[in-house]
Amino acid sequence: MWYVERGGSALRRPRVIAGVAAVVVGAILAGYLVKGASAGSSGRIGVVPNVAVDAVPSAAAPPGRADGSAAPGLPDRLPQDQQAGLSEDDGVVSAGVTVFDARSPAVARLDPALLGALRRAATDAGRAGITFYVDSGWRSAAYQQRLLREAVAKYGSEAEAARWVATPDTSAHVSGDAVDLGRSDATQWLAKHGASYGLCQIYRNEPWHYELRPGAVDHGCPAMYADAAHDPRMQR
Repeated sequence: MWYVERGGSALRRPRVIAGVAAVVVGAILAGYLVKGASAGSSGRIGVVPNVAVDAVPSAAAPPGRADGSAAPGLPDRLPQDQQAGLSEDDGVVSAGVTVFDARSPAVARLDPALLGALRRAATDAGRAGITFYVDSGWRSAAYQQRLLREAVAKYGSEAEAARWVATPDTSAHVSGDAVDLGRSDATQWLAKHGASYGLCQIYRNEPWHYELRPGAVDHGCPAMYADAAHDPRMQR
């Protein structure tokens, strides 16, 4: 359709369409501004596109553990407010430490054979985009004793605490023979492939706790104990 002014001059259709489009775009922008202001006042946070959650390094506390403390179904770890007097030299682990981080005593003081197996497995798992973050590795006797004391307070008795935390003289962490991995994708990968590297889950209630069992390469991992209290090594 053509629109004709009184003077006889014609306004071409594209000019009319451009005007209408400008009005529509202005209305849309105004709507977004109003919606943004409303979301800000209500405390909502918009979704940021193209940001992968798995791209974020492991935090000190995995999902479901707000303060990093030990709890049923979660690794042993002291909250920061209970780490007074302890340091990295005791095996305290900072966020983002992996099995390749030789600067961390919790990693560097692991048994060399265990650490070598972990690094071989981590290299292969890395091809699937999986990183072996260390939640806890080697620990000093002082750190282990602090964990045990906190566990008794948390669970209400030494017997219940023994299901989750060993004494310093029986702990595989103090001897450097155990590692707690901090991401479920890593433990799930090891549950499927770990025996090929001699890496085995030891306790059924601790899917994050792995130790080296060289015989597993040929014969598979041994049967798991229900928890640490059922481990004969803990009875000495």
